[in-house]
Amino acid sequence: MFGIARLQALHAVATHRTVGKAAAALHLTPSAVSQQLASLEREAGAALTEPAGRGIRLTPAGIVLAEHASAVLDRLATARRDLDRLDDDVVGPVRIGAIPTTVHALAPAALARLRQAHPDLVVLLDDGEAEETLPALVAGDLELAVVENWEGLPAPAPARTSRTQLCEDVLDLALPREHPLAASGTVALADLADADLVWVADTRSTRAHDWLIDRLRREGVEPRVTCRVCGFAIHLELVGGAGLAAMVPRLARPAIPHGVRMVETTPVLSRTVDAVWRSDRETPAVRAAVRAFRATADARNPPRHAPGATRPDP
Repeated sequence: MFGIARLQALHAVATHRTVGKAAAALHLTPSAVSQQLASLEREAGAALTEPAGRGIRLTPAGIVLAEHASAVLDRLATARRDLDRLDDDVVGPVRIGAIPTTVHALAPAALARLRQAHPDLVVLLDDGEAEETLPALVAGDLELAVVENWEGLPAPAPARTSRTQLCEDVLDLALPREHPLAASGTVALADLADADLVWVADTRSTRAHDWLIDRLRREGVEPRVTCRVCGFAIHLELVGGAGLAAMVPRLARPAIPHGVRMVETTPVLSRTVDAVWRSDRETPAVRAAVRAFRATADARNPPRHAPGATRPDP
């Protein structure tokens, strides 16, 4: 393996044609340059220079190795510039893991914003729940995670991470259109105790599932869950086709199927969506991605904040 300092010495000699001028260009003594060349010749197993009047010239082996040295040094210089840009410019890649809701509702427009504003940024996107994306973030496999927080069941908060709220997302009750409670615009959660509803919920061992069961029980409702499936679009199809009930976030809501009526609840139920990143990797690319997701969320649903409340920018 050829040392970088030795390749630099050969490149300087090839450029300036004398050891003295090469040494001046490298801010070294002529003796030091000569020592680097001697070491490089031993590594190459061939003479690289020969006398030429008052200077030296490269041998055929020296010419071949000097060309490779020039290419290697150019790549290293490019690598240095690219690394420096990571601290100053919005360049990629940036790897994002997001809950399926935001992949469906926010990611297309957010990525379009990033592509238009920062064409050198490469975004790699995967969907996943917080239980998957946050460990990947801590391990360095992701730069940004977009997670959801249910009331009383927030996403985990790993050490040495930062987060900011992107939006608040209200949930509505989805009922079969013919159900008596569907005729009113608002339903008190406590009234669901006598409504004889059969529910569809998220799969077991998810925070969305546990939140729904706990929240209804706090209102005196013991939910009878017969279907546990992932995906709020599927929940709505089951409400319309099988006569079930579901709680569906507005951010995740697709077109409402025929036979389904969306009803607001009292009290109002909501979740929040956060962006999370490692505190020691808050790059311009991460900040740009957070801004793009937030701008997209605000465009879909203006933030519901108390007067004077603000959200910290990353």
